[in-house]
Amino acid sequence: MYHFFVDNNNISDKEIIITGSDVNHIKNVLRLRENDKILISDGQGSDFYCIISEINNEEIVTTIESRLEESNELPSKIYLFQGLPKNDKMELIIQKAVELGAYEIIPVAMKNCVVKLDSKKEVSKLKRWEAIAESAAKQSKRCIIPSIHNVLNFKQAIEYASELDINIVPYENQKGIDETRRVVDSIEPGQSIGIFIGPEGGFDEKEIEYAISQSFIPLTLGRRILRTETAGLAMLSILMYNLDR
Repeated sequence: MYHFFVDNNNISDKEIIITGSDVNHIKNVLRLRENDKILISDGQGSDFYCIISEINNEEIVTTIESRLEESNELPSKIYLFQGLPKNDKMELIIQKAVELGAYEIIPVAMKNCVVKLDSKKEVSKLKRWEAIAESAAKQSKRCIIPSIHNVLNFKQAIEYASELDINIVPYENQKGIDETRRVVDSIEPGQSIGIFIGPEGGFDEKEIEYAISQSFIPLTLGRRILRTETAGLAMLSILMYNLDR
């Protein structure tokens, strides 16, 4: 079943109206017709099964058939702080992080990042990343579209994460997988979680020292060294399995 997001203002007691670019997509790409069923989310945690009742050039009018009682969202909000990677790796990271349940993705300019984004490049990148997040949210039947934050430097990211309940830093020099299991098992549904992932060059030692001084928890993900595009997804998978009970 095809999945779409609408603004909450377009939702009434019995109808939901789809506007914008999705109108053309529904009419001319998917070629849906009246009486076809679709899934619509308000982006705030509510999902509706709907039947298309009217199609015109400006909008798609749908009738609400039922509202989903169970949410597809994880019981905890997970924030992925990703050190800026090279090439198009960020696109893959965003797509898969959204599928795995991340609530927000924050690109972080760290000391060992090769990529340097000026303001013009950042604006275009953010638009592209937001489109990827929306597409992945539709594909994975998310109730929300995870937001993509503007790029922060490391200290700004630490400050942004300071309000979260727990912050973990997968770090290749950390030892003791039992401690990783203990920390993961101690996380309760409903707690907000930050995950900090270094870029291709890894964390600078001073970044790790600063994070630890701010009560961030360094963890190992095992004996193997994971690439930056793998580490965050591995941590998200572990948390998804542990929280999605």
